[in-house]
Amino acid sequence: MADLREYIEGMARAAKKASAGLRGLSAERKNAALLAVAEAIDASRPRLRDANSRDLDRGGKAGLSNALLDRLTLTDRRIDDIIQSLKDIAGFEDPVGESIGVRRPAGFVLEKVRTPIGVIVMIYESRPNVTVDAAGLCLKAGNAVILRGGSEAAESSKALVELIRQGLARTGVDEDAVQYVERPEYEAIDILVTQAGIVDLVIPRGGESLIRRVVETATVPVIKHYKGVCHIYVDPSADLSKAAAVVVNSKVQRPGTCNALEKLLVHEAVAARFLPLVRGKMPNVELRGDERARAILSGIKPAAEEDWYAEYLDLVLAVKVVAGLDEAIQHIEKYGSRHTDGICATDARSIERFVSLVDSAVVTVNASTRLNDGGIFGLGAEIGISTDKLHARGPMGLKELTTYKWVLRGNGDIRT
Repeated sequence: MADLREYIEGMARAAKKASAGLRGLSAERKNAALLAVAEAIDASRPRLRDANSRDLDRGGKAGLSNALLDRLTLTDRRIDDIIQSLKDIAGFEDPVGESIGVRRPAGFVLEKVRTPIGVIVMIYESRPNVTVDAAGLCLKAGNAVILRGGSEAAESSKALVELIRQGLARTGVDEDAVQYVERPEYEAIDILVTQAGIVDLVIPRGGESLIRRVVETATVPVIKHYKGVCHIYVDPSADLSKAAAVVVNSKVQRPGTCNALEKLLVHEAVAARFLPLVRGKMPNVELRGDERARAILSGIKPAAEEDWYAEYLDLVLAVKVVAGLDEAIQHIEKYGSRHTDGICATDARSIERFVSLVDSAVVTVNASTRLNDGGIFGLGAEIGISTDKLHARGPMGLKELTTYKWVLRGNGDIRT
Protein backbone atom coordinates (compact mmCIF):
# COMPACT_ATOMS: atom_id res chain seq x y z
CA MET A 1 0.00 0.00 0.00
CA ALA A 2 2.88 2.36 0.80
CA ASP A 3 4.30 1.73 -2.68
CA LEU A 4 0.89 2.38 -4.26
CA ARG A 5 0.47 5.63 -2.32
CA GLU A 6 3.90 6.81 -3.40
CA TYR A 7 3.04 5.98 -7.03
CA ILE A 8 -0.27 7.90 -6.96
CA GLU A 9 1.10 10.87 -5.03
CA GLY A 10 3.97 11.13 -7.50
CA MET A 11 1.50 11.30 -10.37
CA ALA A 12 -0.51 13.97 -8.57
CA ARG A 13 2.54 16.14 -7.95
CA ALA A 14 3.63 15.80 -11.57
CA ALA A 15 0.13 16.77 -12.73
CA LYS A 16 0.17 19.81 -10.45
CA LYS A 17 3.46 20.96 -11.95
CA ALA A 18 2.18 20.39 -15.49
CA SER A 19 -1.03 22.32 -14.78
CA ALA A 20 0.97 25.44 -13.91
CA GLY A 21 2.58 25.34 -17.36
CA LEU A 22 -0.73 24.74 -19.11
CA ARG A 23 -2.23 27.96 -17.72
CA GLY A 24 0.03 30.03 -19.95
CA LEU A 25 -0.39 28.04 -23.16
CA SER A 26 -1.96 29.89 -26.07
CA ALA A 27 -4.92 28.43 -27.92
CA GLU A 28 -2.61 27.84 -30.90
CA ARG A 29 -0.21 25.74 -28.82
CA LYS A 30 -3.01 23.67 -27.34
CA ASN A 31 -4.60 23.13 -30.75
CA ALA A 32 -1.25 22.09 -32.22
CA ALA A 33 -0.87 19.54 -29.43
CA LEU A 34 -4.36 18.15 -30.04
CA LEU A 35 -3.67 17.77 -33.75
CA ALA A 36 -0.32 16.12 -33.04
CA VAL A 37 -2.13 13.61 -30.84
CA ALA A 38 -4.60 12.95 -33.64
CA GLU A 39 -1.69 12.32 -36.05
CA ALA A 40 0.03 9.97 -33.61
CA ILE A 41 -3.15 7.92 -33.20
CA ASP A 42 -3.76 7.81 -36.95
CA ALA A 43 -0.22 6.58 -37.56
CA SER A 44 -0.46 3.86 -34.93
CA ARG A 45 -3.64 2.01 -35.87
CA PRO A 46 -2.02 -1.47 -35.94
CA ARG A 47 -0.57 -0.89 -32.47
CA LEU A 48 -3.98 0.21 -31.16
CA ARG A 49 -5.80 -2.73 -32.70
CA ASP A 50 -3.24 -5.11 -31.21
CA ALA A 51 -3.71 -3.62 -27.73
CA ASN A 52 -7.47 -3.67 -28.18
CA SER A 53 -7.43 -7.32 -29.28
CA ARG A 54 -5.72 -8.23 -25.98
CA ASP A 55 -8.52 -6.46 -24.08
CA LEU A 56 -11.18 -8.25 -26.13
CA ASP A 57 -9.51 -11.64 -25.71
CA ARG A 58 -9.27 -11.19 -21.94
CA GLY A 59 -12.85 -9.88 -21.80
CA GLY A 60 -14.17 -12.82 -23.77
CA LYS A 61 -12.45 -15.28 -21.44
CA ALA A 62 -13.86 -13.38 -18.46
CA GLY A 63 -17.39 -13.79 -19.80
CA LEU A 64 -18.14 -10.16 -20.64
CA SER A 65 -21.43 -9.69 -22.50
CA ASN A 66 -21.48 -9.15 -26.24
CA ALA A 67 -22.83 -5.64 -25.66
CA LEU A 68 -19.89 -4.73 -23.43
CA LEU A 69 -17.39 -6.32 -25.79
CA ASP A 70 -18.88 -4.24 -28.58
CA ARG A 71 -18.39 -1.06 -26.53
CA LEU A 72 -14.75 -2.02 -26.00
CA THR A 73 -13.99 -2.72 -29.65
CA LEU A 74 -11.80 -0.24 -31.54
CA THR A 75 -12.76 -0.58 -35.20
CA ASP A 76 -11.22 1.61 -37.89
CA ARG A 77 -14.40 3.67 -37.91
CA ARG A 78 -14.20 4.22 -34.16
CA ILE A 79 -10.55 5.21 -34.44
CA ASP A 80 -11.65 7.65 -37.16
CA ASP A 81 -14.23 9.02 -34.72
CA ILE A 82 -11.59 9.46 -32.01
CA ILE A 83 -9.35 11.36 -34.40
CA GLN A 84 -12.25 13.53 -35.57
CA SER A 85 -13.19 14.27 -31.97
CA LEU A 86 -9.70 15.65 -31.32
CA LYS A 87 -9.92 17.78 -34.44
CA ASP A 88 -13.34 19.05 -33.37
CA ILE A 89 -12.00 19.99 -29.92
CA ALA A 90 -9.12 21.83 -31.56
CA GLY A 91 -11.64 23.73 -33.66
CA PHE A 92 -13.69 24.96 -30.71
CA GLU A 93 -13.13 28.40 -29.30
CA ASP A 94 -10.73 28.37 -26.37
CA PRO A 95 -12.70 29.14 -23.20
CA VAL A 96 -9.62 30.18 -21.18
CA GLY A 97 -9.33 33.95 -20.89
CA GLU A 98 -12.91 34.56 -21.99
CA SER A 99 -14.45 37.57 -20.29
CA ILE A 100 -17.71 36.55 -18.63
CA GLY A 101 -18.63 40.06 -17.61
CA VAL A 102 -17.21 43.52 -16.94
CA ARG A 103 -18.20 46.03 -14.27
CA ARG A 104 -16.93 49.49 -13.49
CA PRO A 105 -17.63 50.15 -9.82
CA ALA A 106 -16.12 53.31 -8.28
CA GLY A 107 -13.99 54.00 -11.34
CA PHE A 108 -11.91 50.83 -11.59
CA VAL A 109 -12.58 48.00 -14.04
CA LEU A 110 -13.63 44.63 -12.64
CA GLU A 111 -13.60 41.68 -15.04
CA LYS A 112 -14.68 38.07 -14.54
CA VAL A 113 -12.38 35.81 -16.60
CA ARG A 114 -12.49 32.07 -17.33
CA THR A 115 -9.48 30.15 -16.06
CA PRO A 116 -8.51 26.44 -15.90
CA ILE A 117 -9.61 24.40 -12.90
CA GLY A 118 -6.13 22.87 -12.49
CA VAL A 119 -5.74 19.12 -11.92
CA ILE A 120 -8.68 16.88 -12.79
CA VAL A 121 -9.00 13.18 -11.98
CA MET A 122 -11.21 11.25 -14.38
CA ILE A 123 -12.42 7.82 -13.25
CA TYR A 124 -14.37 5.84 -15.82
CA GLU A 125 -15.27 2.39 -17.08
CA SER A 126 -15.08 0.54 -20.37
CA ARG A 127 -15.02 2.57 -23.59
CA PRO A 128 -11.51 3.47 -24.85
CA ASN A 129 -12.76 6.62 -26.62
CA VAL A 130 -13.47 8.19 -23.22
CA THR A 131 -9.70 8.17 -22.60
CA VAL A 132 -9.09 10.45 -25.57
CA ASP A 133 -12.18 12.62 -25.12
CA ALA A 134 -11.30 13.32 -21.49
CA ALA A 135 -7.67 14.08 -22.26
CA GLY A 136 -8.54 16.31 -25.21
CA LEU A 137 -11.18 18.32 -23.39
CA CYS A 138 -9.05 18.80 -20.28
CA LEU A 139 -6.06 19.89 -22.34
CA LYS A 140 -8.06 22.40 -24.39
CA ALA A 141 -9.46 23.89 -21.16
CA GLY A 142 -5.91 24.18 -19.77
CA ASN A 143 -6.16 21.38 -17.20
CA ALA A 144 -3.85 18.50 -16.39
CA VAL A 145 -5.69 15.19 -16.09
CA ILE A 146 -5.04 11.89 -14.36
CA LEU A 147 -7.02 9.09 -15.99
CA ARG A 148 -8.11 5.91 -14.26
CA GLY A 149 -9.97 3.72 -16.72
CA GLY A 150 -11.71 0.40 -16.25
CA SER A 151 -9.70 -2.82 -16.30
CA GLU A 152 -11.75 -4.08 -19.28
CA ALA A 153 -10.02 -1.57 -21.60
CA ALA A 154 -6.69 -1.28 -19.78
CA GLU A 155 -4.45 -2.23 -22.72
CA SER A 156 -6.32 0.02 -25.16
CA SER A 157 -6.32 2.97 -22.77
CA LYS A 158 -2.63 2.62 -21.95
CA ALA A 159 -1.75 2.54 -25.65
CA LEU A 160 -3.88 5.61 -26.31
CA VAL A 161 -2.31 7.56 -23.44
CA GLU A 162 1.18 6.69 -24.68
CA LEU A 163 0.22 8.18 -28.05
CA ILE A 164 -1.34 11.23 -26.39
CA ARG A 165 1.87 11.86 -24.45
CA GLN A 166 3.85 11.36 -27.65
CA GLY A 167 1.80 14.07 -29.35
CA LEU A 168 2.29 16.43 -26.40
CA ALA A 169 6.05 15.90 -26.42
CA ARG A 170 6.24 16.68 -30.14
CA THR A 171 4.70 20.09 -29.52
CA GLY A 172 6.67 20.94 -26.39
CA VAL A 173 3.82 20.40 -23.93
CA ASP A 174 4.60 18.72 -20.62
CA GLU A 175 3.73 15.04 -21.06
CA ASP A 176 2.57 14.86 -17.46
CA ALA A 177 -0.43 16.97 -18.45
CA VAL A 178 -2.01 13.58 -19.29
CA GLN A 179 -1.26 10.55 -17.12
CA TYR A 180 -2.85 7.13 -16.81
CA VAL A 181 -3.02 5.03 -13.65
CA GLU A 182 -1.73 1.62 -14.69
CA ARG A 183 -1.91 0.07 -11.25
CA PRO A 184 -5.01 -2.17 -11.06
CA GLU A 185 -5.62 -1.95 -7.30
CA TYR A 186 -8.99 -0.44 -6.46
CA GLU A 187 -7.36 1.40 -3.56
CA ALA A 188 -5.65 3.59 -6.14
CA ILE A 189 -8.97 5.39 -6.56
CA ASP A 190 -9.23 6.06 -2.82
CA ILE A 191 -5.76 7.60 -2.80
CA LEU A 192 -6.41 9.66 -5.92
CA VAL A 193 -9.58 11.28 -4.61
CA THR A 194 -8.00 12.27 -1.30
CA GLN A 195 -5.24 14.43 -2.80
CA ALA A 196 -6.66 17.65 -1.39
CA GLY A 197 -4.53 20.65 -2.26
CA ILE A 198 -3.13 18.94 -5.36
CA VAL A 199 -6.14 17.52 -7.19
CA ASP A 200 -8.83 20.15 -7.80
CA LEU A 201 -11.73 18.09 -9.16
CA VAL A 202 -12.82 14.47 -9.58
CA ILE A 203 -15.21 13.35 -12.32
CA PRO A 204 -16.37 9.71 -12.00
CA ARG A 205 -18.24 8.00 -14.84
CA GLY A 206 -19.57 4.49 -14.41
CA GLY A 207 -21.85 2.41 -12.25
CA GLU A 208 -23.63 3.84 -9.23
CA SER A 209 -21.54 1.82 -6.76
CA LEU A 210 -18.30 3.25 -8.17
CA ILE A 211 -19.60 6.81 -8.03
CA ARG A 212 -20.91 6.45 -4.48
CA ARG A 213 -17.57 5.07 -3.32
CA VAL A 214 -15.80 8.06 -4.85
CA VAL A 215 -18.19 10.55 -3.25
CA GLU A 216 -17.96 8.90 0.18
CA THR A 217 -14.16 8.80 0.08
CA ALA A 218 -13.19 12.03 -1.69
CA THR A 219 -11.73 15.03 0.10
CA VAL A 220 -11.81 17.11 -3.09
CA PRO A 221 -14.88 18.28 -5.05
CA VAL A 222 -16.71 15.67 -7.15
CA ILE A 223 -19.01 16.32 -10.13
CA LYS A 224 -21.18 13.36 -11.03
CA HIS A 225 -24.51 11.75 -11.62
CA TYR A 226 -25.43 8.54 -9.84
CA LYS A 227 -27.88 7.20 -12.40
CA GLY A 228 -30.33 8.22 -15.08
CA VAL A 229 -33.91 7.42 -14.08
CA CYS A 230 -35.43 9.34 -16.99
CA HIS A 231 -39.17 9.97 -17.39
CA ILE A 232 -41.54 11.07 -20.13
CA TYR A 233 -45.04 12.29 -19.29
CA VAL A 234 -47.66 12.13 -22.07
CA ASP A 235 -50.27 14.87 -21.63
CA PRO A 236 -53.82 14.58 -23.02
CA SER A 237 -52.97 17.43 -25.41
CA ALA A 238 -50.08 15.48 -26.95
CA ASP A 239 -49.90 14.50 -30.60
CA LEU A 240 -49.97 10.78 -29.84
CA SER A 241 -48.21 9.73 -33.03
CA LYS A 242 -45.28 12.07 -32.37
CA ALA A 243 -45.28 11.17 -28.68
CA ALA A 244 -45.03 7.47 -29.54
CA ALA A 245 -42.05 8.12 -31.79
CA VAL A 246 -40.37 10.12 -28.98
CA VAL A 247 -41.00 7.38 -26.41
CA VAL A 248 -39.76 4.59 -28.67
CA ASN A 249 -36.58 6.46 -29.60
CA SER A 250 -35.94 7.37 -25.95
CA LYS A 251 -36.21 3.71 -24.91
CA VAL A 252 -34.78 1.59 -27.72
CA GLN A 253 -32.30 3.73 -29.67
CA ARG A 254 -29.61 2.83 -27.13
CA PRO A 255 -31.11 1.42 -23.93
CA GLY A 256 -27.82 1.00 -22.07
CA THR A 257 -27.11 4.72 -21.72
CA CYS A 258 -27.85 7.04 -18.81
CA ASN A 259 -30.19 9.21 -20.93
CA ALA A 260 -32.40 6.34 -22.08
CA LEU A 261 -36.04 6.37 -20.98
CA GLU A 262 -36.82 4.25 -17.92
CA LYS A 263 -40.33 5.40 -16.85
CA LEU A 264 -43.39 6.33 -18.89
CA LEU A 265 -46.19 8.34 -17.28
CA VAL A 266 -49.41 8.63 -19.28
CA HIS A 267 -52.49 10.75 -18.55
CA GLU A 268 -55.57 8.64 -17.89
CA ALA A 269 -57.53 10.44 -20.63
CA VAL A 270 -55.26 9.06 -23.38
CA ALA A 271 -53.78 5.93 -21.77
CA ALA A 272 -56.23 3.50 -23.42
CA ARG A 273 -55.21 4.78 -26.86
CA PHE A 274 -51.54 5.54 -26.27
CA LEU A 275 -50.26 2.50 -24.38
CA PRO A 276 -51.30 -0.11 -26.99
CA LEU A 277 -49.83 2.17 -29.68
CA VAL A 278 -46.46 2.28 -27.93
CA ARG A 279 -46.41 -1.44 -27.12
CA GLY A 280 -47.02 -2.23 -30.77
CA LYS A 281 -44.01 -0.13 -31.80
CA MET A 282 -41.52 -1.79 -29.42
CA PRO A 283 -42.55 -5.42 -29.01
CA ASN A 284 -39.07 -6.38 -27.75
CA VAL A 285 -39.38 -4.13 -24.67
CA GLU A 286 -40.54 -5.71 -21.41
CA LEU A 287 -43.22 -3.49 -19.85
CA ARG A 288 -43.93 -3.37 -16.13
CA GLY A 289 -47.02 -1.44 -15.12
CA ASP A 290 -49.08 -0.17 -12.26
CA GLU A 291 -52.59 -1.54 -11.79
CA ARG A 292 -54.20 0.88 -14.26
CA ALA A 293 -51.60 0.25 -16.94
CA ARG A 294 -52.00 -3.52 -16.54
CA ALA A 295 -55.75 -3.18 -17.00
CA ILE A 296 -55.05 -1.69 -20.43
CA LEU A 297 -52.06 -3.84 -21.41
CA SER A 298 -52.93 -7.41 -20.56
CA GLY A 299 -50.09 -9.74 -19.71
CA ILE A 300 -47.48 -7.20 -18.63
CA LYS A 301 -45.67 -7.65 -15.34
CA PRO A 302 -46.71 -5.67 -12.27
CA ALA A 303 -44.35 -2.86 -11.30
CA ALA A 304 -43.03 -3.16 -7.75
CA GLU A 305 -42.00 -0.15 -5.66
CA GLU A 306 -38.35 -0.70 -6.52
CA ASP A 307 -39.16 -0.51 -10.23
CA TRP A 308 -39.90 3.21 -9.94
CA TYR A 309 -36.38 3.84 -8.60
CA ALA A 310 -34.59 1.45 -10.96
CA GLU A 311 -32.23 2.35 -13.78
CA TYR A 312 -32.62 -0.70 -16.00
CA LEU A 313 -30.10 0.14 -18.76
CA ASP A 314 -31.93 -2.55 -20.72
CA LEU A 315 -35.04 -3.13 -22.83
CA VAL A 316 -37.34 -2.76 -19.81
CA LEU A 317 -39.78 0.10 -19.20
CA ALA A 318 -42.00 0.86 -16.20
CA VAL A 319 -45.39 2.39 -17.04
CA LYS A 320 -47.80 4.33 -14.85
CA VAL A 321 -51.19 5.88 -15.60
CA VAL A 322 -51.59 9.22 -13.81
CA ALA A 323 -54.60 11.42 -13.09
CA GLY A 324 -52.91 14.57 -14.33
CA LEU A 325 -49.85 16.74 -14.76
CA ASP A 326 -49.40 17.38 -11.04
CA GLU A 327 -49.33 13.67 -10.23
CA ALA A 328 -46.71 13.15 -12.94
CA ILE A 329 -44.56 15.95 -11.52
CA GLN A 330 -44.89 14.56 -7.99
CA HIS A 331 -43.89 11.11 -9.23
CA ILE A 332 -40.77 12.50 -10.92
CA GLU A 333 -39.93 14.51 -7.80
CA LYS A 334 -40.09 11.37 -5.64
CA TYR A 335 -38.50 8.75 -7.89
CA GLY A 336 -36.43 10.68 -10.43
CA SER A 337 -32.66 11.13 -10.50
CA ARG A 338 -32.81 14.73 -11.85
CA HIS A 339 -31.04 13.64 -15.03
CA THR A 340 -33.42 13.99 -18.00
CA ASP A 341 -37.21 14.23 -17.84
CA GLY A 342 -39.64 15.25 -20.54
CA ILE A 343 -43.20 16.07 -21.52
CA CYS A 344 -45.10 15.37 -24.71
CA ALA A 345 -47.84 18.00 -25.06
CA THR A 346 -49.20 20.80 -27.21
CA ASP A 347 -50.92 22.75 -24.44
CA ALA A 348 -48.66 25.71 -23.63
CA ARG A 349 -49.72 25.95 -19.98
CA SER A 350 -49.00 22.28 -19.34
CA ILE A 351 -45.61 22.59 -21.00
CA GLU A 352 -44.59 25.67 -19.05
CA ARG A 353 -45.78 24.22 -15.75
CA PHE A 354 -43.79 21.05 -16.36
CA VAL A 355 -40.66 22.98 -17.39
CA SER A 356 -40.94 25.26 -14.36
CA LEU A 357 -41.56 22.58 -11.73
CA VAL A 358 -39.46 19.61 -12.84
CA ASP A 359 -36.04 20.05 -11.24
CA SER A 360 -33.83 18.11 -13.62
CA ALA A 361 -30.54 18.90 -15.34
CA VAL A 362 -32.28 18.63 -18.73
CA VAL A 363 -36.00 18.96 -19.42
CA THR A 364 -37.27 17.94 -22.85
CA VAL A 365 -40.44 19.06 -24.60
CA ASN A 366 -41.75 16.81 -27.39
CA ALA A 367 -38.24 15.41 -27.84
CA SER A 368 -36.30 12.25 -27.04
CA THR A 369 -34.37 12.00 -23.78
CA ARG A 370 -31.52 10.60 -25.88
CA LEU A 371 -30.87 14.12 -27.17
CA ASN A 372 -29.23 14.98 -23.83
CA ASP A 373 -25.69 14.77 -25.15
CA GLY A 374 -22.73 17.15 -25.37
CA GLY A 375 -22.31 16.60 -29.09
CA ILE A 376 -25.99 17.23 -29.78
CA PHE A 377 -25.88 20.36 -27.58
CA GLY A 378 -22.93 21.71 -29.56
CA LEU A 379 -20.45 21.29 -26.71
CA GLY A 380 -18.17 18.91 -28.60
CA ALA A 381 -17.08 15.67 -26.97
CA GLU A 382 -18.54 15.70 -23.47
CA ILE A 383 -16.64 14.62 -20.39
CA GLY A 384 -19.82 13.60 -18.60
CA ILE A 385 -23.32 14.61 -17.52
CA SER A 386 -23.81 16.22 -14.13
CA THR A 387 -26.96 16.17 -12.03
CA ASP A 388 -25.31 18.37 -9.41
CA LYS A 389 -26.47 21.94 -8.98
CA LEU A 390 -23.16 23.63 -8.26
CA HIS A 391 -20.61 24.55 -10.91
CA ALA A 392 -21.92 22.33 -13.71
CA ARG A 393 -25.26 20.80 -14.62
CA GLY A 394 -26.21 18.67 -17.61
CA PRO A 395 -23.69 17.78 -20.36
CA MET A 396 -20.20 19.02 -19.51
CA GLY A 397 -18.10 20.50 -22.29
CA LEU A 398 -15.13 22.85 -22.38
CA LYS A 399 -16.62 25.74 -20.43
CA GLU A 400 -17.69 23.39 -17.64
CA LEU A 401 -14.01 22.43 -17.27
CA THR A 402 -13.09 25.98 -16.34
CA THR A 403 -13.69 28.14 -13.31
CA TYR A 404 -13.20 31.91 -13.14
CA LYS A 405 -11.24 34.58 -11.39
CA TRP A 406 -11.88 38.27 -10.84
CA VAL A 407 -9.37 40.68 -12.37
CA LEU A 408 -9.43 44.21 -10.97
CA ARG A 409 -7.69 46.89 -13.07
CA GLY A 410 -7.23 50.22 -11.41
CA ASN A 411 -5.06 53.31 -11.46
CA GLY A 412 -3.86 53.67 -7.92
CA ASP A 413 -7.35 52.98 -6.57
CA ILE A 414 -7.61 52.50 -2.81
CA ARG A 415 -10.40 51.77 -0.37
CA THR A 416 -11.36 54.54 2.01
